[in-house]
Amino acid sequence: MLLTIDVGNSETVFGLFDADDLLEHWRVSTAPRRTADEWAVVLRGLVEGSTLGGIEDIDGLAMCCSVPSVQHEMRDMFRRHFGDIPAVIVEPGIKTGVPIRMDNPKEVGSDRIINALAAGHLYGGPAVVVDFGTATTFDAVSTKGEYVGGAIAPGIDISVDALSRRGAQLHMVEIVRPRAAIAKNTTEALRSGIVFGFAGQVDGIVDRMVAELTDSPDDVTVVATGGLAVTVVDECETVDIHEPWLTLIGLRLVFERNVG
Repeated sequence: MLLTIDVGNSETVFGLFDADDLLEHWRVSTAPRRTADEWAVVLRGLVEGSTLGGIEDIDGLAMCCSVPSVQHEMRDMFRRHFGDIPAVIVEPGIKTGVPIRMDNPKEVGSDRIINALAAGHLYGGPAVVVDFGTATTFDAVSTKGEYVGGAIAPGIDISVDALSRRGAQLHMVEIVRPRAAIAKNTTEALRSGIVFGFAGQVDGIVDRMVAELTDSPDDVTVVATGGLAVTVVDECETVDIHEPWLTLIGLRLVFERNVG
């Protein structure tokens, strides 16, 4: 089985594949101070607690990481706890098959390249990937499967947290769909602004990117992913597909291209 690891700024997602099938997945907080041994304990507990087998059944590892300190510890964990298992860490030198048409390709997060790879593989190009994480990222994939650029906006959680900190009479709320856009109380007003506001932001940016990608907007597939996508994706008029495990699928593809 292949274990895929997507380390984000706020959360880390593990996925266990048998060939093309995602058998199990887990989501934990990304703790920058967690050591290699602690990560190994977390991972072993998740796998051993499932009904799919033990840690000894893992025969491959693939990871992309947005947090340098965690990548260092993960690399150490691979070496010390899984030294005899083929491992792929997405970084310069790894074959992704995605040409990066950017001023400085090294600036592009590895997770964004992996998302572009998975979107192109699953749905073809042109495509736009909207990843709802700590930041909301927008990534454009050309007809040829090239990564041609994107946009970055503050994520939902960051915006809600900043609003509650800076607004004296505002507070944290559970983010669910409001009953109406015109709210009758503060809680519903916050929900309206968050859910409908972010949906409008997504539609506005996607429309602009689609217009720049092609003269045939209907040819573009817009894919939503990320842990917070479920919050607003149903209110986004431009999103065609919600694929929550897009990054894990991309990691599986990268492992196959580099290890076989």
